[in-house]
Amino acid sequence: MDHAADAHRTDLMTITRFVLNEQTKHPESRGDFSILLSHIVLGCKFVCTAVNKAGLAKLLGLAGETNVQAKDQKKLDVLSNEVFIKALVSSGRTCILVSEEDEEATFVEPANRGKYCVVFDPLDGSSNIDCGVSIGTIFGIYMIKDGHEPTLDDVLQPGMNMLAAGYCMYGSSCTLVLSTGSGVNGFTLDPSLGEFILTHPDIKIPKKGKIYSVNEGNAKNWDGPTSKYVQSCKYPTDGSSPKSLRYIGSMVADVHRTLLYGGIFLYPGDKKSPNGKLRVLYEVFPMSFLMEQAGGQAFTGKQRALDLVPEKIHERSPIFLGSYDDVEEIKKLYAAEEQN
Repeated sequence: MDHAADAHRTDLMTITRFVLNEQTKHPESRGDFSILLSHIVLGCKFVCTAVNKAGLAKLLGLAGETNVQAKDQKKLDVLSNEVFIKALVSSGRTCILVSEEDEEATFVEPANRGKYCVVFDPLDGSSNIDCGVSIGTIFGIYMIKDGHEPTLDDVLQPGMNMLAAGYCMYGSSCTLVLSTGSGVNGFTLDPSLGEFILTHPDIKIPKKGKIYSVNEGNAKNWDGPTSKYVQSCKYPTDGSSPKSLRYIGSMVADVHRTLLYGGIFLYPGDKKSPNGKLRVLYEVFPMSFLMEQAGGQAFTGKQRALDLVPEKIHERSPIFLGSYDDVEEIKKLYAAEEQN
């Protein structure tokens, strides 16, 4: 046994240590936020294990069939939703939960109530499970204003009011990317320790990227600015090299690559879906929050994404996010269209 190497492994910056270190910067803190984050992390670990077993369970004829106790095996996205609802309610720190899987918001009963609202997509891209493509959990956290009964208005706030946002990607490794409003940090799950270790400190997105990411199958329904922008990616007129197209079709994976390598991710509105497909509260806002914290931009085609005020919990919006200069280019195209 290599004792020196094992000793070194205890000197790692785990996500628990990281959050507690952040907490010490706020002397007034009672630790509620840290407790909430630890419950979200626990949910992510649970879902990671379930995702890794999913293919095997199907192979063994379990998923979708009846098990020994005569209980139906839960579909993974339904299971993930239950895992996060239970983890968040049992933290005793939440009052309203909005999940992509539930039509209505969940109001936590008064005995278990805290001051935080959590919006989340428990398993984004779950249609990709069967082909082994990366999928993930996306979440954002708001705080309610003190001293009143929680209402939906506490959640229908602009994204700039979020306290924290993040996602956990279940892929070749399990990666959790988190921002609490002062930069973005990435953690990777070490399965032998069962701990998330800080592997990507202070992520900064490159100012300009060489990749664009969009579903070109929708091109015939795009508006003018989107079509012009994608055309300029493929056939640049300034003598620069064309951008590479990379589109996975799982938002967490596409945004993760954009964050690390730079470039732009687009999900525009089109003739079929004028408001795009992505939901404002638990897809557009958390990813836009992370992009801005990492030095990038996020734009809806009309305004800064985080300034949007949602009217319904499952509202959708077009989104263009990524490297600062790349998003600036698409903003200019929309501004020119508006002038015309």
